[in-house]
Amino acid sequence: MASHPKSVPLVAPGHTRPVTHLSFSPLQDDGTYVLISSCKDGNPMLREWTGDWIGTFFGHKGAVWSSKLSPDTSRAASGSADFTAKIWDTYSGEVLHSFPHNHIVRSVAISPSSMHLLTGGQEKKVRMFDLRRPDAEPDFFMEGGATVSHEGTVKSVVWVGEHTGVTAGEDGVIKWWDLRTRQLTTSLTFPNPITSMELSPQTNRLVVTSGKTVSFIPALPNGNQTHSLTLPYAPSSASIHPILQDRFVAGSTTDEWVRIHSLDGTERDVLKGHHGPVHCVEFSPDGEMFASGSGTSLSFLSLRMAQLTNAFRLRTLDLRRGWHNPTVADDSRENIRPLAGPSDQRQLSNYSVVSEQMHHDNVQPRRPSSFFLVEFRYFTFFPFTVPVPP
Repeated sequence: MASHPKSVPLVAPGHTRPVTHLSFSPLQDDGTYVLISSCKDGNPMLREWTGDWIGTFFGHKGAVWSSKLSPDTSRAASGSADFTAKIWDTYSGEVLHSFPHNHIVRSVAISPSSMHLLTGGQEKKVRMFDLRRPDAEPDFFMEGGATVSHEGTVKSVVWVGEHTGVTAGEDGVIKWWDLRTRQLTTSLTFPNPITSMELSPQTNRLVVTSGKTVSFIPALPNGNQTHSLTLPYAPSSASIHPILQDRFVAGSTTDEWVRIHSLDGTERDVLKGHHGPVHCVEFSPDGEMFASGSGTSLSFLSLRMAQLTNAFRLRTLDLRRGWHNPTVADDSRENIRPLAGPSDQRQLSNYSVVSEQMHHDNVQPRRPSSFFLVEFRYFTFFPFTVPVPP
């Protein structure tokens, strides 16, 4: 009897310290999506769905703990240990706004309309900034006469629709806030500190890890039951399959493995290959891959992207964005080699930038080449194919 082939990871190096957070964009109208990664090296990176490097955001002076994209991918938000949250133009790589805080920013989220930014962190306060008036003072979300939003570090903030913000803290509490009235509407308490919380928009659920528990919670409290299960290890992050909704992927800081579980907790697969604790995992919006971030300060950090369905096996970059693989100069800036893929090298007229050449005429790149600096010349793309089972 033929067995299904083992998932083959694609390794996308580039960061120089541990990856702290990953976030895929929503699926775009043309069927594409991108991935943004946060890292303790202070330089968030934007990547294609293939893992190909698009660009790096330079400007933070400390570890970046969280980065997220606007729904149309034109903006990115980041929160850092340099006590700032920043909004970036993903086409130019430039900082549009920088919002000062009084402590480390651990989580950020852009509203569905891209008009507001939520932040939270070690100051234990949740702020909302109006991106149409970036110089205006932010709104704070606190209960009654409280001076903080949570009694512990705010680990995650997410938007649910345009008018609800959900925050999770190390105090073990998840809070739902009405962003129009700035009032707390309800809360849910866990017995252990919350280590991660992400919104799965396709399933309309929050995926929460706390202690050894993974919980799948309705994004808006509506009386539906929360599904929780206990694992034999403490997950650092978890993500539910957006289409099948019958499995989830989880990482842990106690080992170097990524595991896939059924919703009853049964272990379906174990993927080995990281060389450090796994800090974050997330499914792509079409459910055809997931990404995990790991690494240690002693090794070259990587992302691992694993193929999950046969439908993905023969896709190429042409079918998604129409871009050719980027090329880059070596240390001498005299020799040109491809950053990714096996085909045609392109000649650059200026060795200080990476040139995105097109496979087809009359196709404009989504982001100008001025964003693609030669700071990460050693990025390597490892293409893979998986045989189709009979």
